[in-house]
Amino acid sequence: MSDHDFVSGGKPIPIERGEGASLYTGDGTEYVDAGASFACTPLGHSHPAVVEAVQEQVEKLTFVDSSFPVEARENAYASLIAATPDGLESAWFCNSGTEANEAALKFARSATGESTIVAATRSFHGRTMGALAATWKDTYKKPFEPLAGDVEFVPYGDGEELADAVDDETAAVILEPIQGEGGINVPPTGYLETARELTDEAGAALVLDEVQTGMGRTGSMWACENAGVTPDILTTAKGLGNGLPVGAVAVQDWIADGAASHNATFSGGPVVTAAVHATISTLVEEDVPANAAEIGEYLTTELEAALGDEIREVRGEGLLIGIELKRGANRIARDLALEHQVLALPAGRTVLRLLPPLVIDESHADQLVEALSAVIAPDTNADQ
Repeated sequence: MSDHDFVSGGKPIPIERGEGASLYTGDGTEYVDAGASFACTPLGHSHPAVVEAVQEQVEKLTFVDSSFPVEARENAYASLIAATPDGLESAWFCNSGTEANEAALKFARSATGESTIVAATRSFHGRTMGALAATWKDTYKKPFEPLAGDVEFVPYGDGEELADAVDDETAAVILEPIQGEGGINVPPTGYLETARELTDEAGAALVLDEVQTGMGRTGSMWACENAGVTPDILTTAKGLGNGLPVGAVAVQDWIADGAASHNATFSGGPVVTAAVHATISTLVEEDVPANAAEIGEYLTTELEAALGDEIREVRGEGLLIGIELKRGANRIARDLALEHQVLALPAGRTVLRLLPPLVIDESHADQLVEALSAVIAPDTNADQ
C-alpha cells in the first residue's frame, strides 16, 4: 500500500465507480472526493463531455504514433496553447507530470547550453531520475542516488537566496507557483516576479511546475496568471485529461528552437488527447476556474470560522487548500474517511490537503466543513 491508502477495517476502500464529486463502493457507500485523486479530476468523475469524447475516439482509432496527423491530437494542441498564457507558443504531450518536468529540464539545458538547475526546498517535481534530482525530500531520493547532478536548492519563497543562486551558469529555475506535496506553501507576493526577473537577466529558463496548480485549480487556468508571470516553460498533467494519464510541456519559441531531439512513443495518443480537448474546452466554456475561486473562498472562510484555534492555519488559493494541523494529518484523513465518508489527502506530516473537483458547490463545501469540524474540533462543534 502507498503512504496515502484509505483503509476501512484494515483493508483499502474498494472504489467501483464515480460521478461528479462522489466516489462509490460496490455496496453503494458514497464518499465525497475532497482529493480528486491528487487533483486529477477537475471536472469531477466520469464527466459526460470527457466520456463521450473518449468513447467516440476509441471506437474510431485507439492509437497511432505522433508521426501521423490525427484530428484529436491537433485539437488538443490548439486548445492547450489557446488556454496557456500568451508567449507560450509550442507544446509537447507526454504521459505524466514527472515526464513533463523531465522534459522541461532537458529543454532548458539544451536551449541555454548551461547545466545548473536551481530548485526549492520542500519541492516535489516527480520520481524519475531527473525530476527526482530537483525534488527536495530525501525520503523520495535516497534509495536511488546518485541522481542527475548540478542541482542547487534554495529556500522556497526567499527572493534574496534565489538571487544569490542564479547566475550565468544557470540553465533553469524550477518552481511550483504554490507547493503541493510540500505542504500547500504559498510564496510571498512578488516572489514569482523576482524569479522571472532573475532568469531574464541570467538568460536562464523559468520553469513553472503547474502539474497540481494548473487546470483552473487556483481560480485561474494557471496559478502563474494570478501573479502575472509567464514562464519560459510550463508543465502540466494530473487534471489535463480529467483522469486519463497525460502530461504536457508548453514553451516559448526560444526554448522550442533549442529543445533538440525529444520524443516518446505514446506522446499525444488519440484517446488521451480527445480527453484533453474535451477537458480544456469544458473548463473554458463553463468558466470552471471562476467556480473554483468562488467556492474556494467560501470554503476557506467557513473552515477558518469553524476550526478556529484548533488548527494553525488555512492557506492556499481557489480549491487548492491546505489546513495546517496541530497533530498528524494521516490520522485526520483516516478518520474523515472512516467516520464521515470524506476523502482528503495529507501533504506532509501536519498538513491536510483539500483538492476537490472544481465543480463542487456550496452544499459540498458545507458538507466538508461539517465533517472536518467533527474530526478536528469535536468539542467546539458540540458547544455550538
